[in-house]
Amino acid sequence: MAMTVNEIDLPPIFCPLESARHPRAHLVDERAREWIRTSPMCTTDEERTWVAASCSTDFFARFAPDAATDDRLLWTSLWVYWGFAFDDHRCDNGPFSNRPAAFSALAGRVQRALEAPSARDESDGFIPALQEIAAQFRSFGTPLQVRRFAAAHRAWLSGVTWQIGNAAAGRMPGLDEYVAMRLLSAGGEPPFAMLELATGLEVPAQDLERPAVRALTEMAIMVAALDNDRHSLRKELARGQTDQNVYSVLMQETGLPLQEAVAAATRLRDRVLLRFMAVHDRVRPGAGLELSTYLQGLRYGIRGNAEWGLRVPRYLSLGRVPDPMDEAPLEWAESPADDDRSAPRGLPTVAWWWDDALLGV
Repeated sequence: MAMTVNEIDLPPIFCPLESARHPRAHLVDERAREWIRTSPMCTTDEERTWVAASCSTDFFARFAPDAATDDRLLWTSLWVYWGFAFDDHRCDNGPFSNRPAAFSALAGRVQRALEAPSARDESDGFIPALQEIAAQFRSFGTPLQVRRFAAAHRAWLSGVTWQIGNAAAGRMPGLDEYVAMRLLSAGGEPPFAMLELATGLEVPAQDLERPAVRALTEMAIMVAALDNDRHSLRKELARGQTDQNVYSVLMQETGLPLQEAVAAATRLRDRVLLRFMAVHDRVRPGAGLELSTYLQGLRYGIRGNAEWGLRVPRYLSLGRVPDPMDEAPLEWAESPADDDRSAPRGLPTVAWWWDDALLGV
């Protein structure tokens, strides 16, 4: 069931959430691009150009438009730059992309370097670059905020290892397994964990670990992950890199042609977003300042990821040189593709999001 670029019609995104962007994002990004210019994670000018084309300050300035300082926005945005570059060169492509044992060893070294200030590993340029970012996180974040980020980072690397294992085995997961894997491998955990680092507000554990709040976090990650599958589809089709995305999974599992798989994935994504909005509206009224700020960050993140992904050269540029950021007005769907408020069938891994009693809402 081969897919081609020309046969795909992607519908507008439904996202009736607030849009915001940090007012000093442009000035912060000038500092970020200077850091990229000298970073050991880039070895060629072409790599630096494509790293910059992820426009990661624009990305995270939409997640955290209320970042407390320029430095907090800078270093959290730099992790996003780092994360996209690592994903491109160590996860999706390159010598580790279909070698799970080798990637697992690299991931272990990366994670230890993040967590241990004294760890030194110059064998891969991504490691000292990450350590510089981590040192800054420790300088302005609380110990708990830094530990939460480290746990989110470990979750992401575990998901990528799962994904690479599937690729090495030539194995296409079913939809339920894919959703479970994508919650990790999409890299949504670290940016949402960085909301606290950006705003400086630490959410009390009894709030952040509530089942309803954990479900909201997971739903925000899933909506963004499915949007990213959409954003990257054309580029992946052009490069023949469609082994694991929601569309190829649906085509394999159900026999749907590509366009119908796109429609099915859109319905699933909109259904999750509607549930996110319903649970959010039950939790938000009783939230204190810290939790309320975090919940608003989830909303900003969903919307911001969609806006960024519809414009960013990382996804839109198909040539060897990235195009400029697309500034054309965006078109949005006026209504969801599926307004069913019940749990989707056949997805036990996320069915608990629709269990009011379990969530306590």
